Amino acid sequence: MLKSYNKLDLLIALYIFCIVTSELMGAKTIPIGDLGFMKLNASVSIFLLPLIFSINDVITEVYGVSKARSLVRIGIMIVALLFVFAAFAVALPPSSRFKEAEPAYNAVFGQSIRISFASLIAFGISDICDVLIFTKLRARFKDKALWLRNNTSNIVAQLIDTVIFMTLAFYALDKSVADNWTFLLSVILPYWTVKSCMSIIETPLVYLGVRWLRKPNASAQTH
Repeated sequence: MLKSYNKLDLLIALYIFCIVTSELMGAKTIPIGDLGFMKLNASVSIFLLPLIFSINDVITEVYGVSKARSLVRIGIMIVALLFVFAAFAVALPPSSRFKEAEPAYNAVFGQSIRISFASLIAFGISDICDVLIFTKLRARFKDKALWLRNNTSNIVAQLIDTVIFMTLAFYALDKSVADNWTFLLSVILPYWTVKSCMSIIETPLVYLGVRWLRKPNASAQTH
């Protein structure tokens, strides 16, 4: 059975997987609904982003805010390094054997600097806010109402993430403020709503994660 510190390592590995996968594969969008007047679409990362915030909350609940902040710093560093290396790799000339695959490679990894910057800033700020809100609520409710603390911090943090990313990535300087916000709200509100619903659906995973981390090892109980 995994020792307690190995459980934390495994959870951190899952956190890193969610971040890297979201950044590398999140460009694909899928249909998620039709309101009649508006078709709703979302990035495939919709399945992973709420999990990132939930892992923050699980670690804060069990190990405290210091460990959670350390995890956030790791996440920000990973996103920054990922895009720096992606830009470096795309800029390198291809070998003769790879020339035919170069356009596809660049299309996947050659994201624009603006999109990369928006993703980095939005992730960093929202992740910090998630830990801060969860910590404040934990001080208020103690060990009670984990579902409320988790979903409140996640839903607010994901609103911050969505607003910052969409604004930095898609605000058009050649359009009026009214035109920009009409467009931005049309993508922010449905995307945030879907992410919030995913967070609520994943609430049982937070309880399972906390219970799993706190459960003593069978091997430790024998000593």
